[in-house]
Amino acid sequence: MSPISGLLDPETRAYLDAVFAKLAAPGMCNPTDQSPLVDGEPDPEAAERDRRSSAQRNHDALRTCLRATLTSGQLGSHHGLPVTVVVTTTLTELEDAAGAAVTGAGTRLPMRDLIRMAAHAHHYLSIFDDDGRALYLGRSKRIATTDQRIVLHAHDRGCTHPGCTVPGYLCEVHHINEWAHNGPTDIDNLTFACGPHHRLLNHGWTTRKHTNGTTEWIPPPHLDLGDSIANDHHHPGRLTPAY
Repeated sequence: MSPISGLLDPETRAYLDAVFAKLAAPGMCNPTDQSPLVDGEPDPEAAERDRRSSAQRNHDALRTCLRATLTSGQLGSHHGLPVTVVVTTTLTELEDAAGAAVTGAGTRLPMRDLIRMAAHAHHYLSIFDDDGRALYLGRSKRIATTDQRIVLHAHDRGCTHPGCTVPGYLCEVHHINEWAHNGPTDIDNLTFACGPHHRLLNHGWTTRKHTNGTTEWIPPPHLDLGDSIANDHHHPGRLTPAY
């Protein structure tokens, strides 16, 4: 569970009260029901068997409201992807229904929740083999495709600048070999960078790919301390290679 606290202004509270009046009523959005009711009015039997507390009903109502907003498609796109939950996992973990996936915001999501969410999902599944997706675009297009961004979510998870904690949802796509210097829009020439760190590349910083696939950031000479220049923050199980 993730703790959330804060204050709402009167207008926002009014919206929330209206949502809770409908979706947090006893018998509504009950995850223990085979088909949770999200529309219409609950019958007396549904309300009677609902053993959730008021706080639990509010929680489930908010989840239903957020899921409905995402699945509606009305939020459009963000950084080249439809606004949806982007999740990274392995095929083995998915088949075993064990372990935890990682969202585009860096949240660890239990596999059982991911599998349940898939019933409502706008699916974006990338299998890393020759499936015909256009991951190598050469010089034909500068902007990374949806497929390429999905692969970067799986590979980088967030900004690759050393020590940066910005998750993939908030990152831009950077050409390792700059587009202006004839760099191709190919997946092995792309990496995630947050806005502030992306702009460092206009001030003497450069990037390169290590043979292990990590992105290295090389500072300008007056800042170079010879330290590790890859970011392991988004990959806690990975050790920074020795140089």
